[in-house]
Amino acid sequence: MAIERVREYLKKWDVQDRILEFPTSSATVELAAQAAGCEPARIAKTLSFLVDGQAVLVVAAGDVKVDNAKYKAQFHTKAKMLNAEQVTEMVGHAVGGVCPFAVNDGVRIYLDESLKRFQTVFPAAGSSNSAIKVTIEELETYSGSREWVDVCKMR
Repeated sequence: MAIERVREYLKKWDVQDRILEFPTSSATVELAAQAAGCEPARIAKTLSFLVDGQAVLVVAAGDVKVDNAKYKAQFHTKAKMLNAEQVTEMVGHAVGGVCPFAVNDGVRIYLDESLKRFQTVFPAAGSSNSAIKVTIEELETYSGSREWVDVCKMR
């Protein structure tokens, strides 16, 4: 199960016990915000794209959407999201639980600037009913992100 992979992965920093498991689904931004008791913007959603045949994850605030022009300028290709089967196969987590932790080898992870306005955010933790509250600095560290990007805009 992907949440167990995430729990094992987060042991490196001794934060595995901070994973929150909810009795209800947290598979969408709105559901996750309700479950975590925070505003939807503080849900760190992980978007899955295909770039040059590889999976690329962009972690962004819950209240933004991808800006196609910014995305193309950053990645030099049109934004093409992975389908559910590709996400599971290429990333290692199922849709609804995709997170930037314990992903398959070769997956590139980027953090969107939209997250920087918060001190803490709630990314998923590998299942459709989990999250972990992390600081932005912790998110940088735990995700192993390549860099900060600016590929989103407010809804």
